[in-house]
Amino acid sequence: MSFGPLNSSSGNGDRLRFQVAVYLVVSVFVVLLLRIWFLQIIRGETYRDLSENNRIRLEDIAPTRGIIYDRHGRILVDNRPAFKLAIVRPDVGDLQQTLDKLSRVLEVEQDELEEKVRNAPKGAPFRPILLNRDMNRDQVAAVETHRFNLPGVMVQIAPRRSYERPSFAAHLIGYLGEIGEAQLQKRQTQGYKLGDYLGRYGVEMEWEAKLKGQRGGRQVEADAAGRQLQILREISPEPGHNLILTLDTQLQLEAERALEGKAGAIVAMDPNTGDILAMASSPAFDQNQFVRGFTPSEWQAIVDHPLHPLENKAIQGQYPPGSTFKPVLVAAALEEGVIEPQTKLTCYGEYRLGNHVYRCWKKGGHGEIALYQALVQSCDIYFYQLGQSLGVDRMADYARRFRLGSRTKVRLNNEARGLVPTSRWKLRRFGVRWQKGEDLVTAIGQGFLLVTPIQMSVFYAAIANGGVFVKPRVVMRVEDADGEVLENVQPEAFGRLDLRPNALAFIQRALEGVVQEPRGTGRAALLPDKLRGVRVAGKTGTAQVVRAPEDDEEVDESEVPYKFRDHAWFVAYAPAEAPEIVVTVLVEHGGHGGSAAAPLARQIMETYFKNRPPVQEAQGEAGGWQQAAGR
Repeated sequence: MSFGPLNSSSGNGDRLRFQVAVYLVVSVFVVLLLRIWFLQIIRGETYRDLSENNRIRLEDIAPTRGIIYDRHGRILVDNRPAFKLAIVRPDVGDLQQTLDKLSRVLEVEQDELEEKVRNAPKGAPFRPILLNRDMNRDQVAAVETHRFNLPGVMVQIAPRRSYERPSFAAHLIGYLGEIGEAQLQKRQTQGYKLGDYLGRYGVEMEWEAKLKGQRGGRQVEADAAGRQLQILREISPEPGHNLILTLDTQLQLEAERALEGKAGAIVAMDPNTGDILAMASSPAFDQNQFVRGFTPSEWQAIVDHPLHPLENKAIQGQYPPGSTFKPVLVAAALEEGVIEPQTKLTCYGEYRLGNHVYRCWKKGGHGEIALYQALVQSCDIYFYQLGQSLGVDRMADYARRFRLGSRTKVRLNNEARGLVPTSRWKLRRFGVRWQKGEDLVTAIGQGFLLVTPIQMSVFYAAIANGGVFVKPRVVMRVEDADGEVLENVQPEAFGRLDLRPNALAFIQRALEGVVQEPRGTGRAALLPDKLRGVRVAGKTGTAQVVRAPEDDEEVDESEVPYKFRDHAWFVAYAPAEAPEIVVTVLVEHGGHGGSAAAPLARQIMETYFKNRPPVQEAQGEAGGWQQAAGR
């Protein structure tokens, strides 16, 4: 029996299997070599970075923003610790699973978390993606409890802005807003990053560079799940500088109480230094809401509010000044020799010019009256005739001497300029000539003429202090975190009132008479008997929103729609002989200045004089502008 052929066939099969095995081994080896070459040569740098980042992380440390105080050292704006929730995408693993767990732990919609991940900046894979900026304690505890089941999830502690009294001095202090892509491009060189907060309004915005501080950072070692193992290196952040404002908390609270349920503004200012002691604008808003964030419906409600709560009416609101403008006419008439103080005119309650009848606020008129009583009793007929004699262009010249029609340069954003009309302005603006009747309405602070409450404060401060224009000041000094003074913001004068001393003295006496004399229109501003020694000077004003009817029929104010009611003004200072405070009150659609605005000014002044500051402090500060003005 022969087995030769069979053995030959078996040997060939073995060789074939051996060749196949060798081929497979060589192929696998080649594939492995190619893979190693791809990973180490082509993608080597990428994976080295990933490996290193999986071990070493760089983390930002946010600085503490500067604290804001009132003039007496009371904290107005502070910071509190906030817990932030973030994830590092490469450490997460199953993203959907992690977000599902987080949505249940935090009790928030998963879609909300997914949207934040989708909208996260690209290009920095190990940059933490912020999911929640301010977790409550229950949420923090829940996350920490499930920490080991949430790889890549981290809880960070960062300072968060806290406004101690919601809506307190909201328009002056301002608020913060999260920096966006457009702003980031402009501010990257200043150390800002996406998600940072910066001042968007008021003092927070204007003094951003002093308040923000300098960020720090740390180098940490982390495991594959992103959990911190140790801190390798740390650079501490530098806290922002603190601001001491000119605000007096008690006076500010009183101003805000006075405006409750009303739309308008109150400004209380030191006429000697320009210090803003109170600045209230109503309605207001809660600055903390800007830190927490608005829902779409919340934001729409505040934007659509008919009384515009985001507008600082003290510096942005522009209104006809009404009779508070009349001192300008007195100054112009005396300086130009149009009239003498003793010149008498007769008020019959109405004044005819062409086919139009212009009425006095007092039905039946004031009778025969001289200039002093014309201002004390606010006789419109007297001032119609002064306006007719002066003309709009001379009135405009003197209005500008009182710094109307120009910004006061208070260090707050979006200050309005107001408007002082001239014949040329109207021709250029509307293409029609100025009319004689417009001289009359301008003379009583109506028509095209527009002012802001802060302008009126500067205007009357110059009357009160003897003719010096002081720049409104909202910050007294800047300090570091240890209380060391870094900068004193000095009072600043920006010119003198160009009037003869006897003309200014006449206006001062008449304004005192407005409040002190029995027939004065500002009697409601008289201080109580316990403050009898403090004499108030001031001027009422009622600014028409729509023209009154020319017939004799009296209109019931309660039947007039709110938006058509007159604006109420009162501007006052005290003590009349040595002024320490100027108060400007504007109540939108409030009616008559004497009944609606003057009592609010009295309220502010009563609070001030009950708690008046030491005289020597005020005098020491006053020397700054007096010296600067060459007095």
